[in-house]
Amino acid sequence: MESLLSLAFDNLSSKDNNRLRKGLKQIEGLLAQLCLPASVLASPSKRRPSALPLAGSTGPQAKSLSELTSDPAFVEFFRLQESFEWNVTSRLLATLDNLLGNQPSSYTDTLILSTLTLLQGLLLLHPPSRHLLSPSLPMTSILDLLDATNPPPIQSSALLLLVIALLGCPANTRNFERLDGLRTVSSLFKAKETARDVQRKAVEFFYFYLMTEEPTATTTEEEEEEEIASDQAATSKSAPSATSGPEGGAVKLAAVFSRSLDSGKGARSALQREGRVTRTSEEKQELLGRHLGNVHDLVHDLKRESPFGGKAC
Repeated sequence: MESLLSLAFDNLSSKDNNRLRKGLKQIEGLLAQLCLPASVLASPSKRRPSALPLAGSTGPQAKSLSELTSDPAFVEFFRLQESFEWNVTSRLLATLDNLLGNQPSSYTDTLILSTLTLLQGLLLLHPPSRHLLSPSLPMTSILDLLDATNPPPIQSSALLLLVIALLGCPANTRNFERLDGLRTVSSLFKAKETARDVQRKAVEFFYFYLMTEEPTATTTEEEEEEEIASDQAATSKSAPSATSGPEGGAVKLAAVFSRSLDSGKGARSALQREGRVTRTSEEKQELLGRHLGNVHDLVHDLKRESPFGGKAC
């Protein structure tokens, strides 16, 4: 797997757009091999031209989470993502930044859209990688894609990526707020030239944003240090020892998913130390209300429908 990733990374770092496209296809092919059942991969008639379905489209049935966590190949892929050298998300974020520096063209737009789609999948498959968007640069790059000059498919895909990036990551949400992300999304929503489908995606983003975040667990500083050390040990980039083999790897992988999807105690402890706490729906309503006029209606719908289960993290 390392040799395949190395080849893909070489192509992704190229200034040649054709090689870059090849690198994106190689990453897509690897994810397809990991996530799609063998029956789908073996039957070309059941596959789309792109093995991974675009957001909002109907594609082949992927493996369930329980199937993934018991798959030795996926366990190995997840382990590799814990290391800086083999982390795919960091490479794709660099690729996205490079593409934004290119001259605008339909071909560049296609490459950007492919990169966004892969990032969406990777942040779902490896939740800890969401913290790579905590720095300002990658978050700014995503917000730049919401500019009115970009095509609607890119704007919609960037909004979906934002939802995934903020899911379970209060640090990312606070960074999004500091970078004036609420103003950016609100301006896109209110602009007359914005496509209707993009406006719907923006409304979905507002619903997600307005949900109450999970409160930080009340623990002593010593307990917090132990939790952080435990998380780091469970996601060590060294090869599994006591948990080597499919069964041990699956158990450890399931534990990592459980911690990551529950916001990550380590991340929450860091927020607590820095005085940046999670926000309630009321606090978020006040922030969004500075840029949008019908926030009360959105909150009313959110409380009535509970579209995402009621909590963002």
